Amino acid sequence: MAAGLSAAIPPKPFCSFLSSHHMPKPTPIFHPLLHLQKITSYRVRRKTSFAVCFVLEEQKQSTPRIVNIVEEGSEDVVDRQILIPARVAEKLARKRSERFTYLVAAVMSSFGITSMAVMAVYYRFSWQMEGGEVPLSEMFGTFALSVGAAVGMEFWARWAHRALWHASLWHMHESHHRPREGPFELNDVFAIINAVPAIGLLSYGFFNKGLVPGLCFGAGLGITVFGMAYMFVHDGLVHKRFPVGPIANVPYLRKVAAAHQLHHSEKFNGVPYGLFLGPKELEQVGGLEVLEKEINRRIKSSKGS
Repeated sequence: MAAGLSAAIPPKPFCSFLSSHHMPKPTPIFHPLLHLQKITSYRVRRKTSFAVCFVLEEQKQSTPRIVNIVEEGSEDVVDRQILIPARVAEKLARKRSERFTYLVAAVMSSFGITSMAVMAVYYRFSWQMEGGEVPLSEMFGTFALSVGAAVGMEFWARWAHRALWHASLWHMHESHHRPREGPFELNDVFAIINAVPAIGLLSYGFFNKGLVPGLCFGAGLGITVFGMAYMFVHDGLVHKRFPVGPIANVPYLRKVAAAHQLHHSEKFNGVPYGLFLGPKELEQVGGLEVLEKEINRRIKSSKGS
């Protein structure tokens, strides 16, 4: 096809040959060879013209297809076309496995901690009321400090998040700001660290009577309640490490999740560092408009999925 194209490009090749000064001028006398030559020239030119039109049209239509065939037929592209779906499927399967693993861990820990906390509260007060006297001051102190400890943990987490996790303990907390590989991350160690004092306070308050043990029991109970709420909202609702069900539709929790998402975007230099009071922190730095946009984005994303 390329040869035909090159042969057709020179205009009027036979006319230039006939009009050359090396040849005698044609005479009006009939000559068989000259007449045959003209006929041959006419026929060749018609064929050449037809071939040129055909080749050009074929090139316009087939060249992209040839390029596509070459591109798609190369080993690299074929490998990519085969590997990309395989990688996506493998990644989705790995994500499902990670979510299931973390869900099992979350359910087991939640069920275990909740059951132990309920049993501890029940047996502690039933044990204390065996003599018939109700320790009202101790009971009030226990429940009051449990609420106070749960609220106080929010301020402790905010301070520790800013002063420790994003400072001297960044080498551990950094795993939370990077794509996670596997169901767990190094940042999960902080949950265990916070569980240690809670277990100690609950144990001391459970096995001892009096106002101080009751206050310690309440403090351990408040830390436990905050830890469970933090896990469901932070790990489940915000980072989608496991499904959280209807709590995703609670308006204030949507606002909390959007605020924490802005912490990861670092639009306000890391603010908010707290979780449940994160919207209040954004309000103090003038980030309510951005917060509303993030809330709407998350709502559209949840509806689209």
